[in-house]
Amino acid sequence: MAARGERGVRRVLDKLAASVNSGQYYEAHQMYRTLYFRYLSQKKYADLLNLLHEGATLLLQRDQQGSGADLAILLLDVLSKSETQPCEEWIEKVANIFEMMSPTIPERETFLTNAVKWSMDSNKKGHPLLHKKIAEVYWREKKYTAAHRHFLHSSDGSAYATMLIELHTTKGLKSEIDLFIAQAVLQFLCLRNIQMATETFNKYTGSHPTIKNDRGPPYLFPLLNFIWFLLRAIEQKHAIQFKILRNWYAISIKRDPNYSVYLDNIGRIWFGIEIPHDPKNANSMFGGLLKSIIGEAADSSDEEEYMGHNASAPDLD
Repeated sequence: MAARGERGVRRVLDKLAASVNSGQYYEAHQMYRTLYFRYLSQKKYADLLNLLHEGATLLLQRDQQGSGADLAILLLDVLSKSETQPCEEWIEKVANIFEMMSPTIPERETFLTNAVKWSMDSNKKGHPLLHKKIAEVYWREKKYTAAHRHFLHSSDGSAYATMLIELHTTKGLKSEIDLFIAQAVLQFLCLRNIQMATETFNKYTGSHPTIKNDRGPPYLFPLLNFIWFLLRAIEQKHAIQFKILRNWYAISIKRDPNYSVYLDNIGRIWFGIEIPHDPKNANSMFGGLLKSIIGEAADSSDEEEYMGHNASAPDLD
């Protein structure tokens, strides 16, 4: 019985290859689904994963977006059911499939949502490497809002800073050079990630063509000095220094009304300084100057999915 079943699968695979090579994509898609149900019932997960990855890739390469996306979503379903742990190999494959999908099809967002859920192992926001790969895809597509959202949950501050430099030099004003990095650092600190905040700040100030010749700290831009001192205060757990900094750099902080909201949260998170809750401020926490420079705010439902915050992201597209 087993041998007969294997011969049956082999015949379907041969017909499948012939259908793809002859451009009979609908027929090929149906055969992929037939094998999916057969392998799934037998719990032949390794074979099924390879089959679905191959099928999704082949169909998407031939611009069969609907069929390819369907198999890609099934692939994530099997990754979850087989309890396949997020690893570099499969994260790379998932990101490549995502990039092959057309941004115009709704299945792309479904695929991304499922991919992030699959990657939620110890990290409830999704695997940092997956967020990095997806951010880089959006970056190549010049969709800076989406790239920003995923870079916030990646572990590559250097790449994020490089994108911010590109964003400022191509879309921002010279006078806003410090505002771009300030918002990013403050957001990372609100997400309790001082490592990413520091890495992004150091890369941005060390690589930006205007700042790198400044040889700071101290920098020519007061807001950059404030951020540098703020990072030191957090590392040293120096609450008094934090309060002094807010007063000393009050004028620079007022350049964006959202900075006070960020700093209230940073004071609570890092120094235990409680600030009376203001519901109006909560909804603007992840807004900021970039939103007004380049476009309207992104849909807050996306931010809830990837940020875990009830707030909207700056729209940089």
